[in-house]
Amino acid sequence: MSDAFEFDAHVFAQVVKHAPLVSIDLILQDLQGRIFLGYRRNQPAKGKWFVPGGSIRKGERLDQALRRIVREELGVESISSPAEFVGVFEHFYEDNFAMEAGYGTHYIVLAHKFILESPLTNLPPAQHSEYRWWDIAELIKSPEVHPYAKAYFL
Repeated sequence: MSDAFEFDAHVFAQVVKHAPLVSIDLILQDLQGRIFLGYRRNQPAKGKWFVPGGSIRKGERLDQALRRIVREELGVESISSPAEFVGVFEHFYEDNFAMEAGYGTHYIVLAHKFILESPLTNLPPAQHSEYRWWDIAELIKSPEVHPYAKAYFL
């Protein structure tokens, strides 16, 4: 599948309204054991710290989606460490990206963990307004971290 994907908000809203989305979350850990989170700009989970991630597009193979999501969410072409599949998670939100009334968002999440050995220096601002590294105990205790992000460490 080509990376040229024309986003149609109306069509995507209909998908979100009627079907679960399959997505990939990136659990990034540094050599000190800290976890990388971004402060969400958009719904769902707006205003909470969360792991980077994104939806898989129709016709996109899992390895293609993983590479694209790494590029779009982290601003790098690849991560040198191999991905470790963590598991399948379900996320249910009462709201949706379009802020339309009457339906929420349902994700089936394929969580993948990476060990980062080099800094991320070109982080894109589209999904997150700021980024930081968290100690696992700190993120679990923080009311600012979304419960679905905490679930990866409980």
